[in-house]
Amino acid sequence: MSKQQMTGVPDPILFSFRRCPYAMRARLALAISGTRCELREVRLRAKPPEMLALSPKGTVPVLVLPDGTVIDESLDIMRWALGTSDPEGWLAHDEAVLIATNDGTFKQDLDRYKYPNRHGTDPMVHRQAGLQFLHHLEARLTMSDQLCGTARGLADAAIMPFVRQFAAVDREWFDLQPLPHLQRWLDSHLTSALFHAIMMRVPPWSPGDPKVLFPLREDDISIHG
Repeated sequence: MSKQQMTGVPDPILFSFRRCPYAMRARLALAISGTRCELREVRLRAKPPEMLALSPKGTVPVLVLPDGTVIDESLDIMRWALGTSDPEGWLAHDEAVLIATNDGTFKQDLDRYKYPNRHGTDPMVHRQAGLQFLHHLEARLTMSDQLCGTARGLADAAIMPFVRQFAAVDREWFDLQPLPHLQRWLDSHLTSALFHAIMMRVPPWSPGDPKVLFPLREDDISIHG
């Protein structure tokens, strides 16, 4: 039973896009905190006016709380969810500088590696630049199983979706890199019950559709451990 079911509080509404790494990390924190939401999957090419009215910048995720408060930055959603419930102590495994580097220079290189035609760039230059950040993560992971210690936490959940996206551009190349600890770390997250729970496939939302609750079948999926 979710926290909302126990208290009678309405569910927050989450506008999301399944493959977006920003939305992915928000869903990870919401799921681990036990926060049930009404999930509204978005078509990025046809963003619903209802979402744009709440957050004109037009990016996902967007979380609408029962009191009407709108949170439209993924890290803010993560910290809000974990501030309400943090059963694994994720907030104690945070590192703002590392996350800022991920969201800054690494994300820029990732975009220019994955979408060179869109940016008019040489993808190999940005693959090599992004690889420097991955080697930094590798060095951290030689000392502990997760980025901030032995247990997964906010930093892991915030960064992993972007490493996943980088690896997926050319997985054969990625698997050949001398990054054994990073590769193990990534695979451990991608095969976890938590990741499985947040990657539920649902059709794009339209007004009047039946509610889709997130996480799907939360009583049947153990996301901890």
